[in-house]
Amino acid sequence: MTTPITFADLALAPSLRAGLDALDYSILTPVQAQALPAILEGRDLIAQAPTGSGKTAAFGLGLLQAIDASAVRTQALVLCPTRELADQVGKQLRKLATGIANLKLSVLCGGIPLGPQLASLTHAPHVVVGTPGRVLELVQQGALDLRGVRMLVLDEADRMLDMGFDEPIRALVKRTPKDRQALLFSATFPDAIRALATAMLRDPLQVSVDGGAQPATIEAHFFEAEPARRAPQLAALLLQFNPESTVVFCNMRKDTEEVVGSLAHYGFTALALHGDMEQRDREEVLVRFSNRSCNVLVASDVAARGLDIDDIGAVVNYELPTDADTYLHRIGRTGRAGRDGLALSLVASGERNRAALIEERQGNPIRFESIAPLEGKPRGVPQATMATLRIDAGRTDKLRPGDIVGALTGDAGLPKEAIGKIDVYATRSYVAIARGQADRALERLRAGKIKGRRFRIHRL
Repeated sequence: MTTPITFADLALAPSLRAGLDALDYSILTPVQAQALPAILEGRDLIAQAPTGSGKTAAFGLGLLQAIDASAVRTQALVLCPTRELADQVGKQLRKLATGIANLKLSVLCGGIPLGPQLASLTHAPHVVVGTPGRVLELVQQGALDLRGVRMLVLDEADRMLDMGFDEPIRALVKRTPKDRQALLFSATFPDAIRALATAMLRDPLQVSVDGGAQPATIEAHFFEAEPARRAPQLAALLLQFNPESTVVFCNMRKDTEEVVGSLAHYGFTALALHGDMEQRDREEVLVRFSNRSCNVLVASDVAARGLDIDDIGAVVNYELPTDADTYLHRIGRTGRAGRDGLALSLVASGERNRAALIEERQGNPIRFESIAPLEGKPRGVPQATMATLRIDAGRTDKLRPGDIVGALTGDAGLPKEAIGKIDVYATRSYVAIARGQADRALERLRAGKIKGRRFRIHRL
């Protein structure tokens, strides 16, 4: 049996120990064990690594180790496909950098006004995490200088290319020094990724953490789909298996809204997530799904990148994706954090060739089952256990989760066990309340004060 590698075994700077302790990291995950030693040695890297594999800590520790906090210039650039993923990467890097004094990290993404970002770049950040389009816009305006970049990271590169970021990425790569270190992480390896890797990497180490095999903890079922009756078949699956939380993947953005409408007709609490939504709406959907105010999330592949929730009960393929890599990446969102997972797929006769690719990849034959479409509106459809209240105040108002808990358990008289997850953003906050107590909590909060002040409060 191989002895696990610990972070203490690596030649990490003492300033990184505080961050590792804060995150309670001790033993390296497989991708960290394969990639981090090479990253610390300064090698370029191309890695096949899915969400939840620990890749952020792998490249994060490498780039933080190389930062000279006394030099006021941008030294590391991390590019991500979506703002949600960029925000998550930024948060984790900040935690890892807890022990590095005076480190400045900026998250620069589209979907928000340009002005505040321009103002924040008066003093160059040491680390930039952002989406390619917005980062290139800031570079072109002369607000961001990449000539001092020592490490360039492309996170979930395949989805960035799917979203049309090929040209912005190549333009940014050209603006970084030729001798910088480059790391490319991707869940899949289509030809476009290989071409990009050739253009930006020098003699890279190649790493794969799962070898493309289906995780043993995921129970997969394949059902014969009737193309005109997929929605009632989906509703029947959700009733039969009754997962506590479900992500339903659609291949087309337009299908997400149609599926949500169908599920709402049957009485399910479902929300759509796709790339055409406004950023604030996307954030609120993710908040509601993660805090159990919505038990079915219907998403496109691109929009679901950055969804960082460990206890998703089931993943449903409304229809199969066109390649096996995407299928494996989708179902890898269930069965995480040591829990068993469930993957359900609706497969029409015209998709059998896609099923054959999955069958070949996983090395096991697929057995198709039947599922009768749901007829009429059923009774006993499981409802979300929580509801979400939005408070129009956040970090800029010095509001903290403890202040919200105090107001709810104090003047509002709510029992502490009725309060769920609390998310505090710059100008707004969200709190999950047990569904049966939500109206009472809203009424009491509107009548009272939080931290001695009155704020606008809404139920989503």
